[in-house]
Amino acid sequence: MTMLIPFAGLAPVSWKNGGGSTTEIAVFPQDAGFDAFDWRVSLATVAADGPFSAFPGVERTLVLVDGHGMTLDIDGEPTMLSKADPVAAFDGESRVEAKLSRGPSTDFNVMTRLDRCWHRFGRRVLDGDSTFVARADVTVLFLAEGEGLELCSDDQRINLVRYDAVLLDQDTTWKLQADQGTIFIADIHYYDDEDDLAEDDGLYD
Repeated sequence: MTMLIPFAGLAPVSWKNGGGSTTEIAVFPQDAGFDAFDWRVSLATVAADGPFSAFPGVERTLVLVDGHGMTLDIDGEPTMLSKADPVAAFDGESRVEAKLSRGPSTDFNVMTRLDRCWHRFGRRVLDGDSTFVARADVTVLFLAEGEGLELCSDDQRINLVRYDAVLLDQDTTWKLQADQGTIFIADIHYYDDEDDLAEDDGLYD
């Protein structure tokens, strides 16, 4: 079922180490904890240098949304998260240390449990009308930049403001209307449907 997730209705949860906070956007099963989710999408604010929590058996993608980014030391290998290179993918069980670049960083986070499902992350810059087809088992569309976005299908019209998200039904087609903006797409696939995956349409980085 297609569902709008207004960011204004979500509440951040502070980290135990005081280094930041996380706002959960969507999780399945609903209300699942860190040990039980199939997939999880969230927005985090990193306010201080320090380690990331470990999530064994989980695949992660982290994307810079706002701020100057950070350097991630992933199992001893440095990875720069910046406006020029805003995406980092790594195993949840990796040892990760973050060092901020000139202040706090806001990041979009996708996590999938490896023995159940996997994800692909995509970005699209909006400039006028375009079309989007939701092909995955689960598609989360997030408005990362821009004042507003309107999604229209044959029978629905959904309006988003910045940081809002929407869960889209599989095999639905949408007209996107925005003067300017950037959307993030988290496509989540369950393994038993792998034979039905669509070919890459140029959306993914």
